[in-house]
Amino acid sequence: MRSILTFGAAALALAVAAPAFAQDTAAKPAAPPASDASATAATLAAGAAVKDKTGANIGTVTEVKPDATGQQVATIKMGADTFAVETSKLQIADGSATINATADELKAMLKK
Repeated sequence: MRSILTFGAAALALAVAAPAFAQDTAAKPAAPPASDASATAATLAAGAAVKDKTGANIGTVTEVKPDATGQQVATIKMGADTFAVETSKLQIADGSATINATADELKAMLKK
């Protein structure tokens, strides 16, 4: 008899406590998908400074627009050279962009 009362008390305690353990998903806004979060985290505009991976200023963004596939592409002027890079390949922060290459590496790639 004693075990039945203990079991009954435990069942009653769980029945009362169970709603407290349930999550209220309606009260919490859903987190945006990673692609939306990165798209809204930073934007790049014409006139922004461009730095190489060492942090040296190497040029400026002259234009940002979608290419034929819809990818955002930044046109970068580096000295006498101009080249285009998908904005997703740039680290964008504080109104400037950093490219994952040195100025010398970029010049070597442009010569090809």
